[in-house]
Amino acid sequence: MEYKIFISQFIKNPKFTGAILPSSKKLCKKMMEGINFNKAECIVEFGPGTGVFTEELIKRRRKDTILIVIEYNRDFYNNLVEKFDGISNLYIINDSAVNIKKHLKQLEINKVDYIVSGLPFTSLPCEIGESILKNTKDVLSTHGVFITFQYTLFKLKLFKYYFNSIGFKRTFLNIPPAYVLICDNNKEG
Repeated sequence: MEYKIFISQFIKNPKFTGAILPSSKKLCKKMMEGINFNKAECIVEFGPGTGVFTEELIKRRRKDTILIVIEYNRDFYNNLVEKFDGISNLYIINDSAVNIKKHLKQLEINKVDYIVSGLPFTSLPCEIGESILKNTKDVLSTHGVFITFQYTLFKLKLFKYYFNSIGFKRTFLNIPPAYVLICDNNKEG
């Protein structure tokens, strides 16, 4: 069923969905490798789609770790609410990742340790992508980490503008193959 939702949303709006299929378990595993779940107090996820990463974040996080999931697409959002209903310290928000600061303020959260993103920066309008990255850098803690995947390294220069250090890994066991970018916020230089 999730494949049907994903395919239909890609057909309706490929610019914001970014892929025809949900992320693979192998890609999910690579995305989680950059997170210290024992120390994370707040994790945010941008663009969870059908919740492949969300499910893994819920399994691995401490029970007191706050998880905020922001999904712009209404159909994906409704699916996430139904799928993860009743889970403590989980906030599912139907909005653009551009508005992360507003939602953190409403939840009285001033420190985010990790932001995991499934957003297709290559196909997003430039001003939206730049705004999301600027706000991401602003809300991350001093040693916060932004973890995203992209199908190309076309936007690597843009990520380097906002983050001091970027490491990346490639996973071929995804359709299409993807790069996982681990962007270190390190505000202390």
